[in-house]
Amino acid sequence: MLKSDIQAKLLIVDDLPENLLALEALIKGEDRTVYKALSADEALSLLLQHEFAIAILDVQMPGMNGFELAELMRGTEKTKSIPIVFVSAAGREMNYAFKGYESGAVDFLHKPLDIHAVKSKVNVFVDLYRQRKAVKQQVEALEQSRREQEVLLAQLQLTQVELEHAVRMRDDFMSIVSHEVRTPLNGLILETQLRKMHLARDNASAFTLDKMKAMVERDERQIQSLIRLIEDMLDVSRIRTGKLSIRPSEFDLSAAVGNLLESFAAQISAAGSSVNYRSEQPVVGQWDEFRIEQVVSNLLTNALRYGAKKPIDVSVYTRSAWAVIEVSDQGIGISEENQQRIFHQFERIAGSHVVTGLGLGLYISEQIVAAHDGQISVHSALGEGATFRVCLPL
Repeated sequence: MLKSDIQAKLLIVDDLPENLLALEALIKGEDRTVYKALSADEALSLLLQHEFAIAILDVQMPGMNGFELAELMRGTEKTKSIPIVFVSAAGREMNYAFKGYESGAVDFLHKPLDIHAVKSKVNVFVDLYRQRKAVKQQVEALEQSRREQEVLLAQLQLTQVELEHAVRMRDDFMSIVSHEVRTPLNGLILETQLRKMHLARDNASAFTLDKMKAMVERDERQIQSLIRLIEDMLDVSRIRTGKLSIRPSEFDLSAAVGNLLESFAAQISAAGSSVNYRSEQPVVGQWDEFRIEQVVSNLLTNALRYGAKKPIDVSVYTRSAWAVIEVSDQGIGISEENQQRIFHQFERIAGSHVVTGLGLGLYISEQIVAAHDGQISVHSALGEGATFRVCLPL
């Protein structure tokens, strides 16, 4: 706001209405509003309601005189800085004026009033008020700007931290992907080179039916590993863009988990472990069968990976309005601190264990369960195994 736009309020106090009207006529203007009071009590009421550029007080008033009103004003936080000009008809005795200055006056006007002097002095005080007001508003605007800049700086710093974290995650992710993709690819490349060598030597004995069957099974495992890596990355992309598809249909969860465990037989055997399965028959609900199998597969894969070759317990049951899937292992366990991290992207809790995978399985599983309005949780302690529980609304 410009200084010229600031409206000033003036207060005049006199017990005679004709004096108020005469003084108002002298000091009024378009850039100011004049408030009149016939007593000190009226003046105090106005002083509490408004912010005045100047107060012109008659000294000789019945009841509370001008000096007493000035002393009250100087003792009140809201009014102590208002310039006070006394008007007196008592002549120019120095002692009288001195008392006025002691009460807080900044100037004295003597009756009969000098029109030019009154206008000039009031204009000076109004201009000073408007300058102070303009400066105050500029300071407030600068302070507001400073606060906004501090907020912006904090946001920029946070963004920088987030970007640095994102860059580290990207680098870690690319490192993990290159390693995980290279493993099955190296297997396929070695198998291919070995077969080319046998073919170049016309070594027909390397391609017997049993050996061909073993080759195909090895190739299939490596290809499935690659497909799973690619599907995990695609699922993360779908989750980020809100395009993770959930297609619910009615099915028996107990039967679906049982069938999945049968398909895992070779992996369970290769891990040197075993699975104890307990279920209620049936546990029927409306869920996306493919996605729920994906969740259970991730949990079972982790249990085999970290379960220290000990038996794994899988159970399906109902509790209140929920269908519950539990996968428990007796392996290395997860610290309380790491339990908060394992559902994040690219988190792989290694410890002393050799870790494989992209660190996306539990993140994707949590997103799938959340898309079903369900919950996934973990209960674990270091060295005491882990139990993952998935709750789906029936």
